[in-house]
Amino acid sequence: MIMKIFLGIFVGSIRTIGKDNLPKQHNGYVVVCTHRTWLDVVALGIAMYPTTIYYMAKKELFQSKFTNWLFTSLHAFPVDRENPGPSTLKIPQKLIKDGKVVGIFPSGTRSAENTSLKRGAFVIAKRAGVPIVPAVYKGPTSLKGIIKREKIKVVFGEPIDVNDYDTKEDAEVVLKQIQDTFLKLEKMGD
Repeated sequence: MIMKIFLGIFVGSIRTIGKDNLPKQHNGYVVVCTHRTWLDVVALGIAMYPTTIYYMAKKELFQSKFTNWLFTSLHAFPVDRENPGPSTLKIPQKLIKDGKVVGIFPSGTRSAENTSLKRGAFVIAKRAGVPIVPAVYKGPTSLKGIIKREKIKVVFGEPIDVNDYDTKEDAEVVLKQIQDTFLKLEKMGD
């Protein structure tokens, strides 16, 4: 329901680039996206429409009734970043097994700067045997920017196959590949 409201308001102002990079026939996959603002969560969901994306989100976002309702409506599920337990991997793996798409913001927090990426997306994709699709949000970082109708773009890169990577060192190689792809996608569509 929330996505339908946002679709009705913003769909005309979101430009999607590289959507043909999203796997057509899939058994689920992981999408990783830059994270600068709360708007990138909504924009990514709209850009992937009609495919539903299930987001990993820090558990603190679910503490009030309103935010719990909001994030649940956006298909987010809570993750304890301080004390990650088995559910941190079980929930996204079950979703992927059911053919769903799991969205992860690998910086772990909103940031305008390039921050080091966390390994969670790699671990989840590797265990599930699915690719990682990088995506970049380009657009306003505040409600003021939305009101001013600043352009919003979501740019998708080519899927990254993680099947040939196994070690922690390999994970770092994949994270570097994701980071390099983010930088490349930032320049697209300007």
